[in-house]
This record gives sequence, C-alpha cells and structure tokens, in this order.
Amino acid sequence: MKFITSAKAPKVVGPYSMGVIAGNLVFCSGQVGKDPKTNTFREGIEKQTLQTLKNLEGVLSGAKLGKKDIVKTTVYLKNVTDFPKMNAVYEKFFDGHKPARATVEVARLPQDALVEIEAIAVLKTSQVKQRETVRNKINNVSR
Repeated sequence: MKFITSAKAPKVVGPYSMGVIAGNLVFCSGQVGKDPKTNTFREGIEKQTLQTLKNLEGVLSGAKLGKKDIVKTTVYLKNVTDFPKMNAVYEKFFDGHKPARATVEVARLPQDALVEIEAIAVLKTSQVKQRETVRNKINNVSR
C-alpha cells in the first residue's frame, strides 16, 4: 500500500490520506470545492463542482494518473436539486469519459461544502509492472 499526497489538492483536514494505492487500484478520498492555493471555497454549485473535480485530478497526479483513469465516482450533494447543474459540469469535465457513478443527497458535508466527490482509478499496466519489478527486487535483496 502506498499513500498519495499532492500540492494540487487541498490539505486533508483529518486523520486520513488524500489517496491510497492498493494493488492496481487508486482510492481517492472525497474532495470538496476548495481552492488549494487560497484554501477558500468557490461560490455556487457549478464552481464548487469544477474545483472538486480539479482537486480529484490533483490527487491523481500524485500517482501519475489523470481523469481518464477514473473508473468509479461517488458524488455527495447537499441539495439534490443541484443535480442538473452538477451533472452538466461533471459531463463537460470528463469530456466523453463515463466512469460508473453513484450520487447521494446528504444532510450536510464537511466545512459546509455543497458537493463532495470521491473516486476510484486504475493504474496503467506499465505502472503495475513497474511496481511488481521493484517489489521483486526488494524481495530478492532481502533473501
């Protein structure tokens, strides 16, 4: 297991990791619409959704991945009536890429965010092979 950090996403606010690589999967913790440079929220659901997705992309960059490597997202909305606006931004951001997705309305989100999105991505085959090669070298040295 490897932990991911990235300056391209807001710092975590609790005892968890931005992301974790386990096997060939990358699990990204939920991101919100906070600008990592100013540490302030964007205004409105569209801007928060776009910033949230950019933050996820930032976390993935820490594993040398991008949005096209995402296979599943979970979207948490404070208000389900924001779904059409969130969905339009989401669709434009992914530009034809369609990961599996669940969307859930919640009573409240951390820091009073309007939207939070978590993601699962898959490492590229070359990255998996590289990790296996390194692991094999380590195992051979320790024998």
